[in-house]
Amino acid sequence: MRFVAPIVAFGVVVVSIMPAAAQDLGPKPEFVEPDLDEVELGRLLFYDPILSGNKNISCATCHHPKLGTSDGLSLGIGEGGAGLGEKRKLDAENPPEQRIPRNSPGLWNLGATEFTTFFHDGRLEADPTRENGIRTPLGTHMRSGFNSALAAQAMFPVLSPDEMAGHYSENDVSQAVRLGLLTQEGGAWDLIAARIAAIPEYEQRFSLIAPGDAITFSAIANVIADFIAFEWRADNSPFDLAMRGEADLPEEAARGMQLFYGKAGCSTCHSGWFQTDHKFHSIAMPQIGPGKAARFESHVRDDGRLRVTGDAEDSFAFRTPSLRNVTLTAPYGHSGAYARLEDVVRHHLDPEGSLHTYTLELAVLPDFPGAKDHQAFSDPEIMDAIAKSSDLPKISLTDQEISALLSFLGSLEDPTERLGVPEKVPSGLHVDQ
Repeated sequence: MRFVAPIVAFGVVVVSIMPAAAQDLGPKPEFVEPDLDEVELGRLLFYDPILSGNKNISCATCHHPKLGTSDGLSLGIGEGGAGLGEKRKLDAENPPEQRIPRNSPGLWNLGATEFTTFFHDGRLEADPTRENGIRTPLGTHMRSGFNSALAAQAMFPVLSPDEMAGHYSENDVSQAVRLGLLTQEGGAWDLIAARIAAIPEYEQRFSLIAPGDAITFSAIANVIADFIAFEWRADNSPFDLAMRGEADLPEEAARGMQLFYGKAGCSTCHSGWFQTDHKFHSIAMPQIGPGKAARFESHVRDDGRLRVTGDAEDSFAFRTPSLRNVTLTAPYGHSGAYARLEDVVRHHLDPEGSLHTYTLELAVLPDFPGAKDHQAFSDPEIMDAIAKSSDLPKISLTDQEISALLSFLGSLEDPTERLGVPEKVPSGLHVDQ
């Protein structure tokens, strides 16, 4: 990166960044450009609880724009909860079985064509060697008709009992899921598609964009993906303006940028225009909550990418998140272990040390009687395995340098919102505002 001397404008010190710096970030991102009618239909479906088994949770419950397109919690409460963010509480009459095992990721810039791998462990990704072009946990049972990996991943939460489907015998969708009837004819996806087709406004809107076509689950997923791609394209931050030569970064942010791409080594993993290499790394992130286990397993670990590849080298490795709007998407880490951005930055400087001194007070966890939130980091064997897996070397930064890094991360903020939250949806169900 090349910098010219600071200049003063309106009493604020700024640093002009040469446009050539953009060349270090690789090719400029390309975005899909969805049809607006499809975007508007996807918007209604994204906010409509009709997609959930008990008709009480929408995609927006865990990905709300007021919460940075996440849910503001370390580990969320899906089925069996009510409210948004830190106000979300357990339903006394129908409480959830456990917290959702992983932190809800933000949805920024997923319409950029470089985003082809999804979920913290990358278990769903574009794969041209597969018949449908997408590798998913469903394997050969995956249906065709999804326009992208983004569309496919958007619809997997409806199959999760803890997230949207509901628990055994609560509704027809949850019963189908428990019986293993997911994508088969008459299974959970078909049951949800039939709900949508039975609502006149949805039937009319789908007929306008695809006259004569049946309303299928993949068609629903495709328009939701179109909405996500359109609504949360965030590429006009102060950082973007500086890289395009249209503005200057304040001195503190520019100093942080030098550290980010230099001494601090952040760009080793957080590279490119969106500050992600789209790969998987272990950084000894504390494991809190129930862990990621199959129904027949009883452990509280989250083995990360290992559960996808079976490769021991992938133990406790998770996908590098984009840092766009990172200031808005707290808490951080696959388990949401850190509620403050400064805390997770400091964790990167000494992963093993931070792991061993971690306390739950650093997370945001709604009251959940009986939750095993601390069990993993109370187990020396698990803690030792996580610590040994870390890819990051210990480095030293001053408090002033950390402050500059945080200032640079703030320059990545572009809280764009185009269509916003609808006042109502065609099902007539409640919309969380």
